[in-house]
Amino acid sequence: MACNGTGGGGCESGGGCYNDKNNQSPTQNNNKSTSDCNNNNNRNTCLKCKSSEATIFTGGEGGGRFCAECFRSNLYGKFKLAVTSNAMISPVDKVLVAFSGGASSRVALQFVSEMQHKAQKNFDATANRDRSLPVFGVGVAFIDESEVHPIASGDLDKAIEDIKGIVLNLAPPTKELHVVPIRSIYSTKTNDGKEMLQNLINTVTDATGKEDLLTHLRMMSLQKIAIENGYTKLVLGSCTSRIACHVLAATVKGQGYSLAADIQYADARWEVPVVLPLRDCLMQEINILCNLDRLKIVEVFNDSQAGINGLISSFVKVLQEENPARECTIVRTAGKLTPFPFNRIPEANVDDADLASQRRQKRFNLKPIESLPPEAFCPICNSPMSCYKNSQPLDNIFGATCCSSCQYQILPEEPSSMDQFYSFLPESIISRAKNGNEKWIREKIQDCLLSDGEDEV
Repeated sequence: MACNGTGGGGCESGGGCYNDKNNQSPTQNNNKSTSDCNNNNNRNTCLKCKSSEATIFTGGEGGGRFCAECFRSNLYGKFKLAVTSNAMISPVDKVLVAFSGGASSRVALQFVSEMQHKAQKNFDATANRDRSLPVFGVGVAFIDESEVHPIASGDLDKAIEDIKGIVLNLAPPTKELHVVPIRSIYSTKTNDGKEMLQNLINTVTDATGKEDLLTHLRMMSLQKIAIENGYTKLVLGSCTSRIACHVLAATVKGQGYSLAADIQYADARWEVPVVLPLRDCLMQEINILCNLDRLKIVEVFNDSQAGINGLISSFVKVLQEENPARECTIVRTAGKLTPFPFNRIPEANVDDADLASQRRQKRFNLKPIESLPPEAFCPICNSPMSCYKNSQPLDNIFGATCCSSCQYQILPEEPSSMDQFYSFLPESIISRAKNGNEKWIREKIQDCLLSDGEDEV
């Protein structure tokens, strides 16, 4: 109780009174000062170890403040959880890491290498035991796109030497590096494919279509390398930020049906399944790690985007600056889409050592494969389609088997130019188109076919 400040007999506090306009005692003021001091200290303390000073601050969902060691551990933990929870890499796998030279692929390569190195150390430590685990193999693939993105030969040679140095300096076991020109997708044809590739790209007039076609050709090149060299998984460095851009771009392009296929942790529609272990990592975090660990980045080809892709990328960047959680929100929202049956790694005959990995797999809301009709796939981008589109003339069977996005952005507008476009396609796309054509033709004449037990009139 406060008195009039005289400390006389009218004071009922028993002495030691004070005069404060907020009626707060010295003890209360001291407690408040101590609390404020503790709060300031907490704001400068690593959230994970709660002892070291926080020097790294991240935004987005699950972001916070970390010391350097805990930040690295936290980012690697996201990668490791994605790998183990989705059975991305097993001890018997041979993994191919797609390396573009950018930050995302550099971190993906670094983390896969560390995971392999730890497996090798465990193998060496248990080599004399009967149930020692094998160590998965790792290779690295770099696609040379100089025929599409002109670059001085000296600059390209230096970039390739830098990439060789990066791979050579990774922790053991040794990784094999594959440097393959993108024209190699034409290796089954009589010429070297350079002219065919340039003609194909030049027939596409839409800026977005050119970029998308090049993306599809790059994936075909990676698949070709993986198949020819016996790899069982293909690792891409796609992170949350890039996937968020893809979600919005695919929506704008009318790829809503196939969107769920591209944003999952695993994609087994390809002959060599594709996995995305950095799906839960932000580009901001990846860049911080590259600076923190001084991971060398090799900027080879100009990654500037035009058309829809460029607009979406700029838009998402603005959103992220306004709210660091936007990219995570976009990906989390799109993740509510029901995955396709091929969005999980096919179960294989495994030994007891790999059962633990299978038990950690996330349970997707997937319908049994038998309950779903067989999917049709676009021969250009390999996107799943609910049915073939009819926007192309019936005499253009190839166009009819393509998804709407490829029809409007990649295929020539003039029907008379389709034959020329078709002649420039790689053999793998033509083969996929022929398989699709057979299904498309059968659907068109289904009403005319006799069912079992019916006699021809």
